[in-house]
Amino acid sequence: MPGFGAEAHLAGSRLGNGGTDPMADQPPDHYFSAAPGSASAPRVVTVRLPDQVLVMHTDRGVFATAGLDAGTEALLREAPAPPASGNVLDLGCGHGLIAIALARRSPGTRVVAVDVNQRALELTRLNAALNAVSQVQALHPEDVDPNLRFAAIYSNPPVRVGREPLLAMLASWLARLEPEGSAYLVVQRHLGADSIAERLRDLGYEVRRLASKHGYRILAVHAESPASHHP
Repeated sequence: MPGFGAEAHLAGSRLGNGGTDPMADQPPDHYFSAAPGSASAPRVVTVRLPDQVLVMHTDRGVFATAGLDAGTEALLREAPAPPASGNVLDLGCGHGLIAIALARRSPGTRVVAVDVNQRALELTRLNAALNAVSQVQALHPEDVDPNLRFAAIYSNPPVRVGREPLLAMLASWLARLEPEGSAYLVVQRHLGADSIAERLRDLGYEVRRLASKHGYRILAVHAESPASHHP
């Protein structure tokens, strides 16, 4: 089934692409392991978005211990809300902020929050319950039904894993968009947002820039797969 693929253990929880890593002194597996080696040090943070306030549990070994990084904030401010119904994917969910915010914006959707990091999945489940969101399902990539298709995908992807592993990961999940579905990605400009957009176009996807804010590109990727060009 499509998943994080061979690079799963590199991608780990949501590394994201937002500036300096506040936990850079942690072990090398800080974001990349199914079971982080860094000792747990949970904390509770309040995240304020224009349309909602969320109380989130965060922890070491999972991206954005402060709760909200600049890239995720840009994505949640600039990307459109999910469809009123259907399946939505948060690719690399970390502690679940994107998944939970999307679920609250579109209560009729089912949001699948995917991560290889077990600590991230546990936090996502805890935070969904804490914020009274029942339609978020936190899963390891291998546990997602291979026949499931998504009306929309949202991601602050782990660009630092390297260009080719990142593109392989994105392509495997973009292939699971419904025919009219779209994906929304946030990537820092200086970390290759424009070249990633071009590579996705080369794969046959329609890519447009929704916004450029504080050095981040918000990309919309339409489900025009290469197979759609074949007779």
